[in-house]
Amino acid sequence: MTAHYCPSAYQPARIPDQPAAVKRSWLFHFGSSRLPWGHTQDIVPHSMLSGTTPAYLRDAERRENALAMGEEQREAYEVLDYHQIIDHERYRYASLSKRSLFWFYLWGGGRFVFWAFLLLLPFPLLMEAYESKSGFFSAFFHAAIESAPLFLAPPLACWAIGSLVVHKLPNWFVHPSKGPLWELNRRTGMVTIFDYDNMGEYQRSGTIGDTNPFYEFDAYISSGPDRQGLIWHQLHLVHRYHDLAIDLSPIVPKDSSMAPHFAAWDFLQNYMDTSRPLPDIPLFEEHRAQDPVTAEHDRHIGRPERYWRDIDDATWDARVMKNLALVNAYDITGRLNLMDRHVRYAD
Repeated sequence: MTAHYCPSAYQPARIPDQPAAVKRSWLFHFGSSRLPWGHTQDIVPHSMLSGTTPAYLRDAERRENALAMGEEQREAYEVLDYHQIIDHERYRYASLSKRSLFWFYLWGGGRFVFWAFLLLLPFPLLMEAYESKSGFFSAFFHAAIESAPLFLAPPLACWAIGSLVVHKLPNWFVHPSKGPLWELNRRTGMVTIFDYDNMGEYQRSGTIGDTNPFYEFDAYISSGPDRQGLIWHQLHLVHRYHDLAIDLSPIVPKDSSMAPHFAAWDFLQNYMDTSRPLPDIPLFEEHRAQDPVTAEHDRHIGRPERYWRDIDDATWDARVMKNLALVNAYDITGRLNLMDRHVRYAD
């Protein structure tokens, strides 16, 4: 432990004994599975690799050099504080404002509904044409002429308007929200859930939300059917003693398989564990030298500072496919739970 980290920083070997866990709320008692602590592997969910690639790092580096040389200028929306920080100290998540999200939903939702209607609409038209007495092809053609504008024009308009705003008017529609939603702090070992409804507490103490040690949170996979009856899984970080929970879909989205959520839970534990280096993925490459444990590890193994930025596309694609195969086959359901040594669970 170096002076860089607080005494409360998380390490598996330093977890203290804690009070017995309270009974979970019905939301995480039925249709959910609590995941075991500890014994992690060096694995990350596919979403953590697809979001930040070596090509993206190189483009960002070229962009910063062009800005420094005065060859390019930042857009107005680029200088705003979006409250999101992902580095060697904090994994802090923040959403855009509701106004900004509206245009993304209009764009993506309009596109989805348009293609869904376009693929599904022929079936009722074929049935109608089959039962018509005026001729199959003629009936189908006239039914399509009458139905297509009614069903396809509204989502197509939403798609077009949303796409125009998102791609051409970012300075007008992109706005940050009032603040972050949650934060995992590697340096302090604490987890903060921000609550902007309780502004009285902010006025009294200057804090917004609840801050608790990372080891007091358990990972739960909640499972449930969608409208088509398919089972989907979602990962949450749930406080053991208070009614607090974090939706971890920004790290790993809903999936029909539990395996990506297993990988995401290992990733979070590895990120918070100051006895080991940061997960070696492009997202953290520029921050590795600022984390003492990671910097010492990289010096010891001779890891190049620009390892990910200089990797070629073919090698990167092979690494991504290898990681995807590992994640798809990953299973931690039989793993011993490290936290059983320190906590008596109620569920």
